[in-house]
Amino acid sequence: MQSTPGTAAGRTGGKWWPLVAVTLGNFLLLVDVTIVNTALPRIADGLHASFTSLQWVMDIYALALAALLMVAGSAADLFGRRRLYVAGLTLFALASLACGLAPDAGLLVAARAVQGVGAAAMFATNTPLLMASYQGRDRGVAFGVWGGTSGAAAAIGPVLGGVLTEYADWRAIFLVNLPLTAVAAWITLRWVRESHGDLARPRTNSVRRHPAALIDWPGAASFTACAGALTYGLMRGGEQGWTERGTLVSLVGAALALLVFLVVERRVRRPLLDLGLLRRPSFAVLMAAALLLQAAAFPYLTFVGLWVQNVLGLSPVQAGLAVTPMALTSLLVGALGGRHLQRMAPQLPVSVGLLLVGAGALLQYALLGDGSGWAALVPGLAVSGLGIGTA
Repeated sequence: MQSTPGTAAGRTGGKWWPLVAVTLGNFLLLVDVTIVNTALPRIADGLHASFTSLQWVMDIYALALAALLMVAGSAADLFGRRRLYVAGLTLFALASLACGLAPDAGLLVAARAVQGVGAAAMFATNTPLLMASYQGRDRGVAFGVWGGTSGAAAAIGPVLGGVLTEYADWRAIFLVNLPLTAVAAWITLRWVRESHGDLARPRTNSVRRHPAALIDWPGAASFTACAGALTYGLMRGGEQGWTERGTLVSLVGAALALLVFLVVERRVRRPLLDLGLLRRPSFAVLMAAALLLQAAAFPYLTFVGLWVQNVLGLSPVQAGLAVTPMALTSLLVGALGGRHLQRMAPQLPVSVGLLLVGAGALLQYALLGDGSGWAALVPGLAVSGLGIGTA
C-alpha cells in the first residue's frame, strides 16, 4: 500500500482526528439506514406516499450502497481513499439536501438512491483509512470505537429521527446531515493522510492515461443488476406473491446477472471480486456471518417504528426511545470492550455475538403478544445490542 501525507498537521499531531473523521462519516451513513423509520408515518402524510413508496424510501438507499460498494473500493484504491471519501461525503450531503426538499415520493426515492451512492464511497474507504492511520494497540482502540459506533448507529437512527420529526419536521432528518458532513470533510482534509492500493500502480502508458480502465466495469454492472433485481423481486414477492409473473422475472433476472458476474470475474485480469477468496473458509464464513448479523439484527426495526406509533400511539420521540436499549448496549460493548475483543481469536466474539443476536430475536418473539406494550421490546433489544457490539 502506498501512503502520502495529506498535510503537515496530519503528520505531526492529533492522532485521533482521523478516527473522528472516519467514525463521524460512518455514523452518518449507517444512521441514515434507519433514521427514516420513525418518520415514515409523517412522510406518508406529507407526501401522500403509498406503502410501496415507503418501502423504496427505505430500501433504495441500502440497495445503492450494497450494489456499488465493491466498485467504490476499487476506485478508492486507484484514485485515493481520502479523495473518494471526501467525494462521497460531498455527494451524500447534496443528496441529503435533495431529500429534504423533495416535493413528492418519487423524487425522494431518487434522492435516496443518490445518497446511497455517496454512502458506498464513504463505507468502502472507512476501514482502509483506519488501517493506514493506525498501527498496533492504537489500531485496536480505533476499531473498537469504530465498531461500537457502527453497531449503535442503526439503533440511534430511530431516536434521532423521532426527535427531529416531532420537534422540527420530517425533512430535518435529512437536512441535519449537511453540517455534520461538512465537519467530517474538513477534519478529513485537515488530518487524514492520502493512501492508495495496488491498483494505483499501472504498468503501461495507456493505463496511466486512462486509469479508470483498471476498474472491472462489466463486473460492477452485472453485480449491480443482480442486487437490484433481487431486491425488487423480494419486495414484489412480499406484496404480489412469490408465483406472480413480475416476481419470477425479477428473481430469474437476478440469477442470470449473478451467473454473468461469476463468468466475468473468472475471465477479467483485475476482477472486482477475487473468487479465490470464497475458497478460503475464513473469508466465506465471515461473509456468511455478516449476512446473518445484518438479517437478524436490524430489519424488524422498521416494523417496530410503525407498530409503536400506529398501534400503540406513541410519538416519534417515544418510538425512537423504545429501541435505545439496542443502541446503548452495542455502543458500550464496542467502545469499552473493543480493545479486549481485538485480542481474541475472531471466531469467538463473532460466534458469541451471533448467538446473542439470535437470543435477542427469540426474546422478541417470546415476549411480544397482542396486548404487549413497548416495554416488551427492551429485553430482546438489549441482548441483540450486546451481540451486535461483540460481533
